[in-house]
Amino acid sequence: MNKELIINAAPQAVEIALLEDKKLVEMHNENANSSFGVGDLYLGKVKKLIPGLNAAFIDVGFEKDAFLHYSDLSPYIRSILKFTKVAINNTSLSGLDFDSFVVEPEIVKTGKITEVLSGKPNILVQILKEPIAAKGPRLSCEISLPGRYVVITPFNDIVAVSRKIHSSEERKRLQKIIEAFKPKNFGVIVRTAAEGKHSNELHEDLLGLINTWKSIQGNLIGAVPPTRIMSEEGKTNSILRDLLTEDFNRIVVNDKNIFNETKNYLQKIAPEKSDILSLHNNGSPIFDSFGITRQVKASFGKTVNLPSGAYLIIEHTEALHVIDVNSGYKSVGNNQEQNAFETNLEAAAEISRQLRLRDIGGIIVVDFIDMKLPENKKKLAEQMDLFMRKDRAKHAVLAISKFGLMQITRQRMKPETNINTQEVCPSCDGTGKISSTLVLEDEIEKNLSYLVMQKHTGLTIEVHPILYAYLTKGLISKRFKWSVQFKQKIHVRSNTNYHLTEFHFFDKNNEAIKL
Repeated sequence: MNKELIINAAPQAVEIALLEDKKLVEMHNENANSSFGVGDLYLGKVKKLIPGLNAAFIDVGFEKDAFLHYSDLSPYIRSILKFTKVAINNTSLSGLDFDSFVVEPEIVKTGKITEVLSGKPNILVQILKEPIAAKGPRLSCEISLPGRYVVITPFNDIVAVSRKIHSSEERKRLQKIIEAFKPKNFGVIVRTAAEGKHSNELHEDLLGLINTWKSIQGNLIGAVPPTRIMSEEGKTNSILRDLLTEDFNRIVVNDKNIFNETKNYLQKIAPEKSDILSLHNNGSPIFDSFGITRQVKASFGKTVNLPSGAYLIIEHTEALHVIDVNSGYKSVGNNQEQNAFETNLEAAAEISRQLRLRDIGGIIVVDFIDMKLPENKKKLAEQMDLFMRKDRAKHAVLAISKFGLMQITRQRMKPETNINTQEVCPSCDGTGKISSTLVLEDEIEKNLSYLVMQKHTGLTIEVHPILYAYLTKGLISKRFKWSVQFKQKIHVRSNTNYHLTEFHFFDKNNEAIKL
């Protein structure tokens, strides 16, 4: 599989597109003034404890207080609170010696948040989820600093190896290497990318993360909440850190500054890959050149068409997302069961892509085309699980139920990307219904009667051209009848900018009358 990263820099934001075999699978948007990104560390202040939710609201500087649940406190929360207090008040030029820091006992999993955060202390927290809609950020105290090959977790001494490394010998080798040079009071998680790497590469990655932790300690000195202590790397670098593999064959950027930053980062984490980076400067928009604009227009919206003629309908509700699979005119033979199975397989591949592309999270219910054979249902569930393995977000795929529905849960880390390809009708406001001409005529007449009672004279009605034609047609037109009825000349004029049922009144000075 060939992977390409296309980066489009604009004044207000940076758009990042990830292509797999020329097909758009992920879209990321990084605002120029972005804050509260996943992974950012903040010094916050406990504002309110909610015993009923076993949670707390923390002031981290966002317009809405951030949410911290007891389950996200970390077993080492007492150590974090102690460290935060010591680091803020530390005045030593050499900084805090973390090796000699005495770790406090762990808290119990079934405890109460009022017992742990009593007194509303200052607390070091990490953004777990970006603000979504009217909600503030979701926080965690299980602090982790990710690198290329390892992740460090302060305040514990655990060494763990990614389960995606299946070789038991390789897992043991990596564990021995890390245990040999792991500093005290740091836990280390070995990432999948570390498989087959030498000890010097792992050691260098670990040392870089330790230096990051030391800079966090330095930023805490004298800090006053709410304040950002450390910002996660930019989206470009974080994607490269997590995804850069042998499959990556091209990174294209249209901005000189981002090009230089990315080049420096590549030389640091994968010097052998630095030649895949190039600068786009041929004058045409970068997303147009790589077909991304066309794919965005085709991939978003309520209806998603598939190459075979089948299509998906994607609906969103407050509680869940619903995807309906329709066969369209697809046919691979006279066998209805085979047609349904082939269409469902094609739809499953596209659904897995759509979930990544739009970053749809929560509960997703998929209504596949009905199949009778249990083995086909089982094969479809297995294939869906296989398609979803490329997804970095945590997810779970359940087997097809007896009602023919598949349930998927997927973690969402940022607001869903949803490019609306439809507009609400200005005439009916999306209801699909407008007032009939007779009802509209009565409404205009009722308003005219009211304005005449208010002593308005020289009245003009401004309407859509079609309505203008209706009101002025014939010798004894509706306009003529109103003039006789209200004993003053009523003027009517057309405005092509109005929608069909829109009308406004103007006085003799041609000033709009507000009703």
